[in-house]
Amino acid sequence: MTGILIQWLLSAIALLIVSKIVPGFDVEGLWPALIASLVIGLLNATLGIFLKIITFPLSILTLGLFLLVINGLMILLASSIVRGFNVRGIFPAFWGAVVMALLGMLIRALSKSA
Repeated sequence: MTGILIQWLLSAIALLIVSKIVPGFDVEGLWPALIASLVIGLLNATLGIFLKIITFPLSILTLGLFLLVINGLMILLASSIVRGFNVRGIFPAFWGAVVMALLGMLIRALSKSA
């Protein structure tokens, strides 16, 4: 249970970091980041899985890069739901998904070495 809470907090911190790096990607504090990371997780677990199954051939053709587009769309959808979390367009959402993926890899690598 604590692992899930830690992962949730790390995702929220990653969103805050992305908001400092990617123009057009704005998070107004820790609470909106926590809620947005929860909503993004729920969207990825429901609608995101459905979209990934449907677009599987396209994902293979693009060597998995299309998955970043789907993750960007989930981020964009979450920004329309969560107050204090604003993403202004598909390009900031895409680059936010790229940075989130890189931060996720870094967090996983650091947590395995610790």
